[in-house]
Amino acid sequence: MSRSVKRLSDYQPPGFTIDSTDLTFELDATHTVVTAVLELRRLDPQLTELSLDGQQLQLLSLHYNDKLLAANEFDCTSQQLRLKVTEDTFRLTIRTQINPLANTALEGLYYANGSFCSQCEAEGFRRITYYLDRPDVLSVFRTTIIADTAHYPYLLSNGNKVEQRKLDNGQTLVCWQDPFPKPSYLFALVAGDFDLLRGDYQTRSGRMVALDFFVEKGQGGKAAFALDALKRSMRWDEQRFGLEYDLDTYMVVAVDFFNMGAMENKGLNVFNSKYVLVSEDTATDTDFFNVESIIGHEYFHNWTGNRVTCRDWFQLSLKEGLTVFRDQEFSRDMGSATVNRIHAVQVIRTAQFAEDASPMAHPIRPQQVMEMNNFYTVTVYDKGAEVIRMLHTLLGEAGFQAGMRLYFERHDGQAVTCDDFVQAMQDANHYDLSAFRLWYQQSGTPELTMQRHYEPQQQRLTLRLNQRTAATADQPDKAALVLPVRYQLLDESGNKSGLFVMQEHNETLVFDGVSAQALPVMLEDFSAPVRLKHDYSEQELLRIAMEASNGFARWDALQSCWMLWLDQAMHQNNDFRLPDAFFELYQQLLKLPLDDKALTAELLKVPEYHVFAENFQQIPVDAILSAIHSFRQQISQRLAPELKACYQQHSVVAVEYNEMNVGIRALKNRCLDYLALHGQPAETLLLQQYNSASNMTDKLAVLSACLHSAHPAFFGLMQQFATEWQHDVLVLDKWFSLHAAQPSAQVFEQITLLCQHPKFSWQNPNRVRAVFHAFAMQNPGQFHRMDGRGYQLLTDTLLKLDPINPQVSARLVTPLLSWQRFDLERQALMKAALHRLSAQPGISDDLYEKVSKALANE
Repeated sequence: MSRSVKRLSDYQPPGFTIDSTDLTFELDATHTVVTAVLELRRLDPQLTELSLDGQQLQLLSLHYNDKLLAANEFDCTSQQLRLKVTEDTFRLTIRTQINPLANTALEGLYYANGSFCSQCEAEGFRRITYYLDRPDVLSVFRTTIIADTAHYPYLLSNGNKVEQRKLDNGQTLVCWQDPFPKPSYLFALVAGDFDLLRGDYQTRSGRMVALDFFVEKGQGGKAAFALDALKRSMRWDEQRFGLEYDLDTYMVVAVDFFNMGAMENKGLNVFNSKYVLVSEDTATDTDFFNVESIIGHEYFHNWTGNRVTCRDWFQLSLKEGLTVFRDQEFSRDMGSATVNRIHAVQVIRTAQFAEDASPMAHPIRPQQVMEMNNFYTVTVYDKGAEVIRMLHTLLGEAGFQAGMRLYFERHDGQAVTCDDFVQAMQDANHYDLSAFRLWYQQSGTPELTMQRHYEPQQQRLTLRLNQRTAATADQPDKAALVLPVRYQLLDESGNKSGLFVMQEHNETLVFDGVSAQALPVMLEDFSAPVRLKHDYSEQELLRIAMEASNGFARWDALQSCWMLWLDQAMHQNNDFRLPDAFFELYQQLLKLPLDDKALTAELLKVPEYHVFAENFQQIPVDAILSAIHSFRQQISQRLAPELKACYQQHSVVAVEYNEMNVGIRALKNRCLDYLALHGQPAETLLLQQYNSASNMTDKLAVLSACLHSAHPAFFGLMQQFATEWQHDVLVLDKWFSLHAAQPSAQVFEQITLLCQHPKFSWQNPNRVRAVFHAFAMQNPGQFHRMDGRGYQLLTDTLLKLDPINPQVSARLVTPLLSWQRFDLERQALMKAALHRLSAQPGISDDLYEKVSKALANE
């Protein structure tokens, strides 16, 4: 089977464009007929052949203008429709038939759980009709949907509704017109029977916008928070970026069968139901945060992604990196700015740095790919957002906003490149960003090394800074990058702060008139996505943790402490004891928490396995897990009175989701997590909180605490939880995940039972991820077992899943790809698993690309 690779260097502008697209859908679960009337225009007069993309389509008829073409007048393959063209403007009428019910990949138009739904990004539209399915072909869409009225009372598509009427045969016809030209990946269609929650929003110019949320029957009340979050997003975008919504209606549909978190289709966003449906009794504070963040993200795409879109998929970070930055800024304004920054940085330092160190390493603008779905990575999204953040740091808020205004002024209604965005920033600020552009081209994690030299007589502190980026799988040679380094200098004569822009491999930063005790705090707020190697002592790190004015810097210093202590614990065979100064800091935090309770909870947390693991080239799985257990036990025993007092002090909190309540719950439940390690004496406390909890955050915190401490109450509470929540599949996903994260061999038997559960479905991405993502990513002890049983379970799962849904299987394979970072025994087992996958006949391009890259340099 030949597999083609797509390269950025091969990009050619389209030879044809489609000025208007008129679609008619006659919906049927197994025999949907699509009639596409396309008004095409030839852009290159030398071209005499038109080639349209298609996949899994049955062609019924093809008209060129008004002429029905015979079979010998065109060429139709499984991937393309080709025909000769003699005119500069012409019309094609294409009738195709598709089977939405059989479409378990959930790309294009599919039928699941009694509804029709679509997902066209990146290349799903070609599963609907033959088309120029590329983001640089923008067309005005008109969509007519015809379906049975009783089964599908809501027929939805992009834009504004322009017609609706009943037909004689028990069907309804609805027509939608989208006035804004868009690429095919932003097309959407949904048909089904839903609860409808309605709202409205008055824009700053006085226009009223109807806000409609369509959700599963009986779930309408759970969409109220998402509706309010949408209004907050619209208001924030007007105030911060000066951007106003442009259609009469904004619709959101929540469905249970969806590969992604959500999709920003123009005027009709399709969401995974887990990112819309929340209430205090069914959703945690994290769930509420995710709903608000993702609602904001998809809304912000209306301008950064829809009004200005990507020229080609290699430019994906143009819309995603920028929009992640925007949703992070929105979340910082809605909650704890420091904690939100910490969580964003944790994604970079774990998942993204791991990707850089894997065979899948790539720049935020990749150079080549086999399967476009594999572009949707933490590098493109989250590192892309960090690159945008660095631009904001370099230019300041006013300069960044000036660049945004020029970007929209130049490119509204266009499909453009990352270079176009940087050029707008450069031109609006008269700031040379030519060297900065390397961030879009170079992969890997830069390492910034700091060495200090103090001259007492001159009272001068010199920082010698060196940057290097190790070779990655895709690029052997690396150049110096532009690094904006925010710093604070802790000194008895007063703290100094500033920004140093590093552009060479080696540079120096000099402070005059400072004392010998002056202590530099580098990379404040993680001002560049790099690893920092420093020469701080344990005492200096603890000083930063206590004295730095920046909350992120305090947390970051503690992270460095934990790495020092892990190293010592590994060398002392876990006879290591945490220092008294550390316990004094924790005592202080427990007795006098910061005003930001959520930050206090973060400071009190022992890092998780993945945080520690990313600091090793070869990951010592067992040593990390043993040290984490030891650290938690020491804290639990040494600080038992303080933990209990802090828990009791914060045990009563209002149920509403807001910054203050979220922080109090986070602090209380951090204490509970340690107290659960006391075993049987903690059982009364655990049962009391579980049974009296008025919200899912507190209830789930008990289950998590029991899981982390291997408390015997775990299984009884899990049975009780399942009985209480068997009717709610989203809540049940939490139960699935907790079972799959059990750190004992019993988990394998449990997973077998979970897959036989009546609410489990291999065709539902949420159910599959709830079990197998939790097992592979949150249960390192059992996944990385020395007998290979964990790798075998994941491989068996991927072989079963890949024919059903290649996107999901390709994402689940991730923990196997970094086999080179483990000991020789585990390497052999992981490679065997990958070879088993690669030998499977008919493996999808999605999965094959990742597996083949992982095995390329064995």
